[in-house]
Amino acid sequence: MIDLEKQSGLPISWDRTNKRIIFPENFVQVEPVVRGRKDMEPVLFEPEKEGPQELYYIYRGVAPASEAEEIARRGLRYDITVLRPGTIGREFVKTFGHYHSQKPGTEFTYPEVYEVLYGRVHFLLQLPLEGDYGELEKALLISAKPGDKVLIPPNWGHVTINPGEDCLILSNWVATDCESHYQPIQERGGGAYFELQDEEGPIFLTNTLYNHLPALKRCSVTPVPRFNLHTGLPIYRVLHKHPESLSFLVNPENYQEIFQEYLQGLLQAGKCS
Repeated sequence: MIDLEKQSGLPISWDRTNKRIIFPENFVQVEPVVRGRKDMEPVLFEPEKEGPQELYYIYRGVAPASEAEEIARRGLRYDITVLRPGTIGREFVKTFGHYHSQKPGTEFTYPEVYEVLYGRVHFLLQLPLEGDYGELEKALLISAKPGDKVLIPPNWGHVTINPGEDCLILSNWVATDCESHYQPIQERGGGAYFELQDEEGPIFLTNTLYNHLPALKRCSVTPVPRFNLHTGLPIYRVLHKHPESLSFLVNPENYQEIFQEYLQGLLQAGKCS
């Protein structure tokens, strides 16, 4: 059993044996969406290779029953995702990858914020060039550990990779109106880069189904204090302590200056290489 209360701020745990989140009785009892190896074949580097049959589990709408109505009123959803360790062939277990839907009446897709609850993670972020999913303007890799928060800015797609030897457990806040668009990733057989286990350690190979790929920039985690996204405060607790800080998830058009500052922070000297 993995106790997740300290990192998440919620009295929940991961049952290793039965591969499920354990919720208290006073919580919404959420059943997971399970992504299997077969579901992932369109985006795998070696879809014919063997690997775990169940790769990851998505729990959408996690909350104490007494707080579910307030969360819905704010137009938000809190999720937990668990990725198993291992590889399919040489490729580390990952999520399918997706882009987010555009907020009606704006030029921006909905953002998202993740927190690492357990394990270690590589987030692959990619920005299309002028809306062309086959050509990218930027590709970033952010490595994160428990307690780290990672913001997915508007208009960026993302893939989550588990490069560790243990399970990876993440939480996230996202707008309830946000839809995940998987087709742009599926049409190109996956994200911009594949992370593979090599004899000398992990390597990244380019996805040749993209027309143009920028060099992959490796970035450090960058706090976003103006959204109260910093180490020591679980993102679920932001709802209690600074609820208005989460409005950027629902109204991204009002926070473009902060998003740009965040991206500049990721890309500044000493943060990316």
